Amino acid sequence: MAERVLEQCRRFNDGVRTGEWEAYLAAFAETATLDIVGDPGSPYVGLDAIIAAYSADPPDDTITVQTVETSADVDIARIAWDKGGAGTLTVRWADGLIADFRVAFD
Repeated sequence: MAERVLEQCRRFNDGVRTGEWEAYLAAFAETATLDIVGDPGSPYVGLDAIIAAYSADPPDDTITVQTVETSADVDIARIAWDKGGAGTLTVRWADGLIADFRVAFD
């Protein structure tokens, strides 16, 4: 199951490089929640709010996945930001789409 979160991270990096976020955002359910720890606008609830957040302030740093642990419908990925720093992505999936996505920084 780690492939699903690895693919989403690949789409994220493609979005950073190209400015095109459609493929990345297509993996989020309509009712998804995006929680970016430390972001004053977070959590973003619903796909429209997530799209608006990426439109207003798109990420500018790619990530490298270091490890992935999977338990049923949850993936926990340890990542390194390519400009420096590290963190954890916790992704809960439902029906093949992202239901909850949490980004925590070390």
